[in-house]
Amino acid sequence: FYGQIAVEAALKAPDSYYSEVKSEYEKRKDVLIEELNNLPNIEFSSPIGAFYTMAKLPVKNAEHFCQWLLSDFSHQGETVMLTPGNGFYVTPNLGKQEVRIAYVIEEKKLRRAMKCLAEALKVYPEKI
Repeated sequence: FYGQIAVEAALKAPDSYYSEVKSEYEKRKDVLIEELNNLPNIEFSSPIGAFYTMAKLPVKNAEHFCQWLLSDFSHQGETVMLTPGNGFYVTPNLGKQEVRIAYVIEEKKLRRAMKCLAEALKVYPEKI
C-alpha cells in the first residue's frame, strides 16, 4: 500500500525534479571516479546505470579488509563501510579482492569516505 502511495507521488513530480536528481547522481559518480583514480593500485569500471561500482583493491581478502575497517581502523574519528565483493559472484573466490562502493551520499561525505579509504589502504596490514 505504501509503495503505491510513493509511486503515485513520484508520477506527479515535475520533470525538473528528475533532472535535478539525475544531475546530482552524475556529479556523485564523477566524484567517485575522480577519487578512485587518485588511489594507487585500484582497478574499477565506471558505473553505468547503477549507484555503485566494484573496485579491486590491493588487499589479500576484501571481506577481512571490510571487517577491519569497522573494528580496527579510524581516521580522524571516522571509518568507511564497504561491501565485500565476493557475495556478488557465484564462482568461488571471484571478487575476493573486490568491494562494492555506493555513491549514495552527498559529495562532501563521499570525498571524506574516499580519503578514509585511502588512509586505510596505507596502513592495512594484509596488502598485496
